[in-house]
Amino acid sequence: MTTTAELQPSKTKEQVIREAKRIEESLLYSSKGHLVCSHFWGNFHLWIGIPMVLLSAIAGASALAKFDPDHVVAGMLSIVVAALSGVATFVNPNERVAAHLNAGNSYDALLSKVRIFWAIECWRDDSDQVLTEKLKYFSEQKDELNRKCPQIPRWAYRRAKKGIEDGEATFRVDVENN
Repeated sequence: MTTTAELQPSKTKEQVIREAKRIEESLLYSSKGHLVCSHFWGNFHLWIGIPMVLLSAIAGASALAKFDPDHVVAGMLSIVVAALSGVATFVNPNERVAAHLNAGNSYDALLSKVRIFWAIECWRDDSDQVLTEKLKYFSEQKDELNRKCPQIPRWAYRRAKKGIEDGEATFRVDVENN
């Protein structure tokens, strides 16, 4: 019985596999970057929301208690709450969490399909033309994701890259096989 390690790929199949691996790597960085971004916006929502609720409660309590004749504390806290509310409304962290989480998961789903393609499907008896067409399809899907997904900020890309380089995206089975 012949194993995939014993098969000699055609030049076209070899190039299809190389390009699929490039697409896979690009998808990995995009997926990880979007997930980092989603995590940030989830935390940002808490960083803005919790102080906003607390300060609002303090402002209300101090206004009702007539803490001082000029109600300076209540007025200042009300201004801070208004500012935080404006930031939360303008930035809309919940929407950003959802957009980046959806994008990260979409890139990850395509990444899995591409990995299965080059690691398994390319070793079946499909013609080079069939494999090339499937590779083009994956490339088009990646291009579509790039068009419709939000852009990853530079800091999120750098954090994702560091995480990948530190092994956060490495599976135990891949380490064991090397």
